[in-house]
Amino acid sequence: MSQGIKQLILLCLMALSIFSTTVSAEGIKIKSFELERVDNDWYLSAAFQIELSPGLEDAVQKGVVLYFQTEFDLTRSRWYWFDEKPVLAQRQTRLSYQPLTQQYRIASEGFTFSAKTMSEALQAVGSIGGWRVIDNGQLDPSKSYSADLRMFLDLSKLPKPFQVNALNNRDWNISSDWVRVPFSSGGANLIKR
Repeated sequence: MSQGIKQLILLCLMALSIFSTTVSAEGIKIKSFELERVDNDWYLSAAFQIELSPGLEDAVQKGVVLYFQTEFDLTRSRWYWFDEKPVLAQRQTRLSYQPLTQQYRIASEGFTFSAKTMSEALQAVGSIGGWRVIDNGQLDPSKSYSADLRMFLDLSKLPKPFQVNALNNRDWNISSDWVRVPFSSGGANLIKR
């Protein structure tokens, strides 16, 4: 094999590795997940790392509002029937850009705040603290459960033309994997990092 062909193959491999790194960097990943009992309620705190594709960032800059949905499930497996889901909690966070003030606006659960950069805005979207998800009265202390958490970009809230684009473009379809952690109501704090 000649030296020129070896260099060409090496360059192609390097280009492929750079491309695969940039593709896998986009999306949502769970960095931490904690449930804490306070009196008769359980509160969830979590941190997600969110990275948008250049197309999504551009869409936000041009006025498209993104809606991120966070879902929490508490599931109890049953061998004789479908799994029981005593708790299903959902939370929506809205991300938009205000061209007049040149700031990003984040709205969730009645709270609204601003960020100067996209990275600050995504960090705010991915930070959840003190979200009441379980009333202890919903649980049987003698049973074991699975606490499940995920976040995704809710494509159904996009304007119709963008929904069609999102179906054909996987860069717009971002979500975290489900994180499943064993849970029992008699236990102390539950932490997953």
